Amino acid sequence: MSTDTDTTRQRIQTEVQRALQRGFKGIEYVASAGPAVGRTPRDVVHRRGTLALYHYRPMVDEIYRVPLLMVMALTNRGYIFDLSPGQSLVEYLLQRGYDVFVIDWNPPRPDEAGLRLEDYTQDFIPDCIARVQQISGEPDLNLVGYCMGGLLSTIYLALHPKTPVRNFAAFTTPIDFSKMTLFHKWADRKHFDVDRLIDTTGNAPASMIFSAFDMLRPADRGAGLIKLLDNLWDDEYVKSYRMFGRWGADILPLPGELFRQVTKELMWNNSLLNNELVIGGQRAELGNIVLPVLHVMAEHDHIVPFDAGRPLIDNIGSSDKEQVVLKGGHVSLVAGANAVKRMWPKLDDWLGERST
Repeated sequence: MSTDTDTTRQRIQTEVQRALQRGFKGIEYVASAGPAVGRTPRDVVHRRGTLALYHYRPMVDEIYRVPLLMVMALTNRGYIFDLSPGQSLVEYLLQRGYDVFVIDWNPPRPDEAGLRLEDYTQDFIPDCIARVQQISGEPDLNLVGYCMGGLLSTIYLALHPKTPVRNFAAFTTPIDFSKMTLFHKWADRKHFDVDRLIDTTGNAPASMIFSAFDMLRPADRGAGLIKLLDNLWDDEYVKSYRMFGRWGADILPLPGELFRQVTKELMWNNSLLNNELVIGGQRAELGNIVLPVLHVMAEHDHIVPFDAGRPLIDNIGSSDKEQVVLKGGHVSLVAGANAVKRMWPKLDDWLGERST
């Protein structure tokens, strides 16, 4: 009897303490700016308009001979790769001996509204690859792409069969756009006048893109706030919530012509999957990709569902190819506690075998 009473008393005391902490932490939450992100030391080695190429400083004496170039999605900032010490994919890779470069993006200027897939896959990515070769002094490199960064990398590889890329790892990369269910419905050509939108706005507004992501799971924001209130006493939870929340809201506009092209060629015509995508007069054929490829997908990805990403491995010409489905969502696959335990070690093992 006394044991039950003691247990009940401890629970009450714990809840009272947490309630008090929630009050104090709530005031602190409102008053503070939140944790800093992107803290791993790096150098800007190239910048051109919307494009930024970073080289991260090594953390160990011995590094893999093959440098690693990561390509961020166009819609978000690249600091999802480098949230904070202990929650940074970049930091993890540096500690494992990789020489890490990252292609990140800034909001496109009004005069960059004319950028198209041609600019990214036949100019920006090849230019950055050449710069990585020059800086590292190595003839080949590994390429890693996240979401739309993986899509751009895939199109680049389909256009450049003789690429200096040795290995390619993609995360949550869409290939079959007919399976991007809600996006596909919202962009239905019967109702969505993409020409009028872009002719009016120039670049596709960040607010529109944010709303599109937000409407995929409209209840998530409210549910997240409720969970935050319940966990305000937990500093680590609050820190993680703020970092992910900041990144999720830090949406970039898209160049208008790119948005028009992606809508018509990929969303409406599914041209990449059908081997009908023509870039700069050249057909981007998935079968041209014959280097080793790893595609990592998330079991609970609401942005790029499994059926949208699965055809990457099915349609490339590589003999050394692997598709892995890991627990987690579109973001938790690459960052956070889930990524630390699952995706990061998988990427390290796969690249490590092919990078010595």
